[in-house]
Amino acid sequence: MESSCACVRIDRLKPNQIWTNEGSPLAVIAKRQAHALRKRLKGRVQVEYAMRYGNPGIADAIQRMVDAGCTRILTAPLYPQYCAATTATANDAVFGVLARMRVQPALRVLPPYYDDPLYIEALRANLARQLKALKFKPEKLLLSFHGMPQRTLELGDPYHCHCQKTARLLSDALGIRADVSFQSRFGRAKWLEPATDATLAVYPKEGVTKVAIAAPGFSADCLETLEELGIRGRETFEHAGGKHFALLDCLNDSPESIEMLDRLIRRELEGWAPSA
Repeated sequence: MESSCACVRIDRLKPNQIWTNEGSPLAVIAKRQAHALRKRLKGRVQVEYAMRYGNPGIADAIQRMVDAGCTRILTAPLYPQYCAATTATANDAVFGVLARMRVQPALRVLPPYYDDPLYIEALRANLARQLKALKFKPEKLLLSFHGMPQRTLELGDPYHCHCQKTARLLSDALGIRADVSFQSRFGRAKWLEPATDATLAVYPKEGVTKVAIAAPGFSADCLETLEELGIRGRETFEHAGGKHFALLDCLNDSPESIEMLDRLIRRELEGWAPSA
């Protein structure tokens, strides 16, 4: 699993407040998610977490499971929307580890859950709670997804469609018409649009001065949400004339998140761990 952190709501977060005493927000949250799932699964299922890039690595996590006698492994890429650059590379890393093993465990993979009712309800409940707690009423709710080159869409990658469907279902569930944008552009190639920074810059020109932004494609807060959205996004919005800005937490290890992950995992383990 690749996961998240239960961090501080960013109203005035500075760059040096992103890194926690326990480490990077992503690593801290992933550890908490795994711990919470172990408690929910009551020891009947061994739960390990791993990072596609970084530590603990996928190879080490699988080896720990094999050493513990696991012969059936469910791998859960925590990318709700499928993309070849994210979900597929995580799966490739798992398959690569197994390819080097003489005796391989049986393997299942959690499918993308971008439109799963469990995921949409978790987002709805979590974001509704956070929106209610704000000291201002947003004039716009912006849903920012990780950016991908336009070429991925042209090659048939379903990521863009998955993001749009998540946004539509979530908007309907919340009863709020949310906007969609894409962040994290690199290089000169054309990327999916509209861009998050450009959207935030144009809002005040349209009379929108109160904004809440959420990143439903991230299962956990990380530098790309906390720094790119919470710090640089705020600066862009306020420089353009915005007055009120709130970055909402990702699902992280919230009760809604753990309930959703628990139910998704139990469903995928049916026939393997019926009493889990």
